[in-house]
Amino acid sequence: MTHSDTRPRAFSRSLLSIALGGCLAMAAPALLAQSTAATIRGQVMVDSTPATDARVTAVNTATGLTRTVQVSGNGNYNVVGLPPGTYRLQVEANGQSTSQNVTVAVGQTATLNLGVGGVAETATTGETQDLDTVSVTAAAVVETKTSEVATYVSQKQIDSLPQNSRNFLSFADIVPGVTVTNSPTGASIRSGAQVSNAVNVFIDGVGQKDYVLKGGISGQDSTPGNPFPQLGIAEYKVVSSNYKAEYDQLSSAGISAVTKSGTNEFEGQFFWDNTAQDFRAKTADENFRGRDKVRSGTEHYGVAIGGPILMDRLHYFVTYEAKEIDRVASITPGRDRAIDSLPSPYREEALATTGSPFKEDLFFGKLSWTPGDAHLVEFTAKYREEDDIVGVDGINTFQYGTTRAGEETRLDLRYQYSAENWLNDAHITFEDATYGPRPLTIAPGRRLLLPAVGQESVNNPNMDAILNIGGGADQQDKGQKGLGFQNDFTWFGFEGHTIKAGIKYKQVDISALQRSPPNAQYSFDLSRNLDVPYQVQFTASGLGTAQAVLSDNEQLGLYIQDDWEVNDRLTVNLGVRWDYETAPSYEDHVTPQAVLDALAASPGLNAPGVDYDYRQFVSTGNERSATKGNFQPRVGFSYDFSGDESFVLFGGAGRSYNRNQFDFLAREQYGLAFQRYTYQFNQPGHDCSLSSPQSCLTWDPSYFDQATLDQLAAANPNVGSEVFLIDNDLKTPYSDQFSLGVRNVFEMGGQSWNSSATLLHVLSHDGILFTAGNRRDDGSFYEPGRTFGGIPPANLPGFGRLLIGRNAVETRLNSVLLSLDKPFTNDSGWGTTIAYTYSDAKENRNNSDTFSFDYRDLDDVAFTRAIGIPRHRLVTTGIYDIGWGMTLSGKFEISSPAARESLNCVSVDTFNCFFDSYYPETSVGFKQFDVALQKEWDTGTDIKLRVRADVLNVFNWYNWTDYIDFRGDGRDPSVPGSVARPNEDFGRRNPDSFATAFPPRTFKLTFGINW
Repeated sequence: MTHSDTRPRAFSRSLLSIALGGCLAMAAPALLAQSTAATIRGQVMVDSTPATDARVTAVNTATGLTRTVQVSGNGNYNVVGLPPGTYRLQVEANGQSTSQNVTVAVGQTATLNLGVGGVAETATTGETQDLDTVSVTAAAVVETKTSEVATYVSQKQIDSLPQNSRNFLSFADIVPGVTVTNSPTGASIRSGAQVSNAVNVFIDGVGQKDYVLKGGISGQDSTPGNPFPQLGIAEYKVVSSNYKAEYDQLSSAGISAVTKSGTNEFEGQFFWDNTAQDFRAKTADENFRGRDKVRSGTEHYGVAIGGPILMDRLHYFVTYEAKEIDRVASITPGRDRAIDSLPSPYREEALATTGSPFKEDLFFGKLSWTPGDAHLVEFTAKYREEDDIVGVDGINTFQYGTTRAGEETRLDLRYQYSAENWLNDAHITFEDATYGPRPLTIAPGRRLLLPAVGQESVNNPNMDAILNIGGGADQQDKGQKGLGFQNDFTWFGFEGHTIKAGIKYKQVDISALQRSPPNAQYSFDLSRNLDVPYQVQFTASGLGTAQAVLSDNEQLGLYIQDDWEVNDRLTVNLGVRWDYETAPSYEDHVTPQAVLDALAASPGLNAPGVDYDYRQFVSTGNERSATKGNFQPRVGFSYDFSGDESFVLFGGAGRSYNRNQFDFLAREQYGLAFQRYTYQFNQPGHDCSLSSPQSCLTWDPSYFDQATLDQLAAANPNVGSEVFLIDNDLKTPYSDQFSLGVRNVFEMGGQSWNSSATLLHVLSHDGILFTAGNRRDDGSFYEPGRTFGGIPPANLPGFGRLLIGRNAVETRLNSVLLSLDKPFTNDSGWGTTIAYTYSDAKENRNNSDTFSFDYRDLDDVAFTRAIGIPRHRLVTTGIYDIGWGMTLSGKFEISSPAARESLNCVSVDTFNCFFDSYYPETSVGFKQFDVALQKEWDTGTDIKLRVRADVLNVFNWYNWTDYIDFRGDGRDPSVPGSVARPNEDFGRRNPDSFATAFPPRTFKLTFGINW
């Protein structure tokens, strides 16, 4: 049952006091996460002498936002907290004035030296030109003096590069060290050796972290939908390592995006694109098996409108995007059985299954108000709604499928105040995200099975699934809802120092319900009796009466950062962050007395010499507390060898804490609240009287009634149900990051190019892992002579298997990141990027899995190649303005094979196998080339028409995904003379499978209107 505690929490009150204090501090010099705001800084010269009495005014050319600062005694100026965009810099000194334009990107610090009286020198290029002729763009003010390992994704790249999903995050893979895997079920983003839940995305400075599910951010796990409308994203920055102290709740890459705003011009955009089975090549399976194309298709459409309400003061921007996916359900019974050979009603249900559609609606709106030059007020709102039908394919009929609904609302009220020497940026946020798979059918599930080949005459044989109808087995209700406040303050009144400090407080109600199965599941042996099942699996309470595990979490984060310009060449970044989170459902949990009694009665857990003390996992509500030691020092430096920022050495080291997903913490409670029972019925070929006497029954038709099953469970509580226990000293996952690199800005072919080379070393620690807690009667985990497998057969007395959760999963990464890019400019009409990543990635648990049943723990387990990570990966892009309103773009990706999971028994024996990942026998693991061509017509009015064609995987390369992972049989030490038998086909592609990575060659047609 769900545990709630009504006792007052002293520390919670102190958290609230701090948060309220932070709110009051808004009236005084207080802070914002500068992860999205840009900075323009430099020195003002008058006749080659530093100005001592000058003012610099930055005016956003699109919105009229104005910021004015006074230069310091040596002529230095610093304009901070600027929304990314193009600004006109106006300089007034000694009665003279001049101006020039500059474009800054999200989170960028641009250095631009200005002059009055003749010359201006831009530190990024070292060129001296007359101010009247200088037009500085983003390409000319590249940020090189940062210790962060960061790369920008521009609006031009988002608009132009080929893509099929309209997920703005899919462009992150043009950054070295970041991988985006696209599939029909959605996009997955990961960086280095860590999995996707280590990522965080910040939109307008506000984190989008998913506290319950995987995927890193809400709307990015178990869905083909998108987390945010792409029309609403202006640009973003990807920081793959060594971020500054304002970044929180992540341990791998951080993505900082800024949304579009309305301007002084009324502008709009409409688009519609479509792809279908007629627009794609056959899949490898369809091609090599001679099958017709399965009906499929994806349709996107949307509109964006923005403009002024009051010129230079109040602007609006709204957008809507929709995604509809047409998926055909292809029912293929197991063991290659023909549908016509199935008995009724299985046959009729299989033939009636047609498809599993998906629909998503995304809304975003923004109001931007500038009541005065020192003030900026913004209000943004996002709403996402998804409806998906999944689990309808293969052996699962439509009846047996799951309806999966997702909904999310996020609101952000922001107030920014800019003074001469400081900037304050405050946010009040609201979030409400839910994820709720439920069975399409509320009825008993009927599973049709056959004995495995060769076991037809064996009693209680292994069974192969053939077809499932009736009610499905998945019910979840998970989400997060709460308010947040964050305030960030930047002080630049000290010469050579930019000091940032911030506070974030959130109160979030987190919930998790998982019931498996919600419908009783009856198993029938197709070869014997279709009227009487041989097994039933069920949870006791009736569907719809289950309650979620609830937790009223509080989060507090504090940081301070000093970006210290020691001299004109050396910059040192010094920061520290501290994060704290309470999780009452975990901290106040009380282990039920029935479980305590079972633990005390277990011979193995109380035997002398048992390897762990179960009391470390037992809670009375007083043993647990939130971790208070999550301090995260982050230091970095950059040294400008050339003096003009064209050749810079940079590096850094830091620690960053992620968080424990609530879905893991909640298992301790919902595993007991919705206990799963399995009973066998004595049938021919399925005699359970000796194998499972405790759960063996004589069949009675009343067992088809859920009420009868509930009575059975009430009479035999806990029998067979799993018990989860979590370590009382559970820590927060984190990573330690180290980097050293060089950046270079140089001229080639009359164009400005940027290059970087970075060495990266990342160690992640304390990932959660659930292992078998059962022990044999003598306290041992393994049978004599074993170091692998052989889970202790003894269940917890009166229960089933015991699972214990503790910190154990670790990863190691050594990486080389190389990049070369020539930004797109209107003058040149072209741009290109090249990103290469070398990864030596290792982990002690395959794919950082959260369950392990073959090892007692991971203390003595060797690190192996990280699953899914290739050693070499190259991504290149290009954008070219052909002329006549046409733009051609392309993207090419190629990588070596990614490591795959494998069990090695050949090198030892069957008692001492070990996980030993490997690279398949192929020189190329993945390659894909995409192109897009867009034509725009100017109608002579304010309306422009667009037609665009995208071709993904132009050469229809097959990226095979099914390889033979079986290494062969090891020597059986219990059989005299036994020898190991290696598999000669190990590592080769499975010739019986035609599974490939998504997509086949696909054509997408887009129509659009701009005004």
